Amino acid sequence: MGYLETLKHPVIARLSLIQLISYFGTWFSQVAIFSMIVSFGADAITIAMTATMSMLPAVLLAPIIGLIIDRIDFKKLMMTLLFVEIAMTLGFILIDSLEYIWVLMILIFFRSLASSMLFSAEMALFPKLVKGEMLKNTNEIHSIIWSLCYASGMAVGGIATYYFGYDTAFMIDAILYSIAVLLLIGLKLSMDRVVHTDSNWEMLKDGFLYLKSRRKILHLILLHAAIGLTSFDALVTLLADVEYKEFIAVPLAIGGMNATRALGLMIGPFFIGKVISKDNLHFFFILQGLAIILWSMLEHNFYLGLIALFITGLFITTLWSYTYLLIQEETEQKYIGRVVSYNDMFFMLSNTTTALFIGYASKWGVSLSGITTTLGVGFIFVAIYYMWFKKRYT
Repeated sequence: MGYLETLKHPVIARLSLIQLISYFGTWFSQVAIFSMIVSFGADAITIAMTATMSMLPAVLLAPIIGLIIDRIDFKKLMMTLLFVEIAMTLGFILIDSLEYIWVLMILIFFRSLASSMLFSAEMALFPKLVKGEMLKNTNEIHSIIWSLCYASGMAVGGIATYYFGYDTAFMIDAILYSIAVLLLIGLKLSMDRVVHTDSNWEMLKDGFLYLKSRRKILHLILLHAAIGLTSFDALVTLLADVEYKEFIAVPLAIGGMNATRALGLMIGPFFIGKVISKDNLHFFFILQGLAIILWSMLEHNFYLGLIALFITGLFITTLWSYTYLLIQEETEQKYIGRVVSYNDMFFMLSNTTTALFIGYASKWGVSLSGITTTLGVGFIFVAIYYMWFKKRYT
């Protein structure tokens, strides 16, 4: 079964279109946010903290997010979350100096909270709609859409920010979210809902105990979280500001680098998705690590760095979607919302730790190439961990 066959499913097709529009808007304004704080004179720690704020909601509020997903109707929840994203995005227009960086971080936190909850709700919905190869394809389509939006959003966002300014980018973003709302109104979702009669506290405790008792799922969650080592936002921003600003404008450098990596993210699944399996997954972790190490050796040159960054992106999407699939297949539907939210918590915790590591390591004098190499070596250890896991559980 191919991607086109999967997209014939009416719900998957409409949700994919909504994802395409909303994700494009998110990455479109991401360039504006980081370019804006760089223009205000933000240091490495401020940049890292700003990147971290987009990841904290999934880390701090995972149990509550999972509870809400399992209790509230998907369409009503999705509509509410899109309106929150619109409001927070328009709020970015109010920021005009580093004096209000704390306001920016609060706005980013709540927009990311809505985005994280929306993402987790979708990933919990998919296993209820489709199974097997179709679920695998759905995950990969979702990842390809994310990557396409990442590439095009960053590229177009960088150009728009450079020529039209930050406020215009934020306005366009809000309009895109509004289009997504209109598409959501027409979503026809007909499926049996799992009715939960337990109290909120009992559901929280039950979900935690279920996950605690499923050691295999816990290990899979840790493997998926390892993909957070590719959280390069702070690193890309620092490279643009430290290495390339004399050569190219910061917004164009950020947009160009992220777009190039995302092009690899988008193309990779069409080739790697066909061959990846439980038997050879560790080889792809190793290849991911080697690609990052290659980037560390070439990133001093903008154009050579772009080539290495493209290679780095080839493996990320498939590793992300395949490890997510393994978690979905191991989880009972009754607990899927809570398990998915806990999984996203660990993934975002990995992203947050990576962003903070990049910021503080740079502050302490570690070279950007040294930071990049460390992230690559991390994937070699992940490959060893997976080989141990496979020997014990399969």
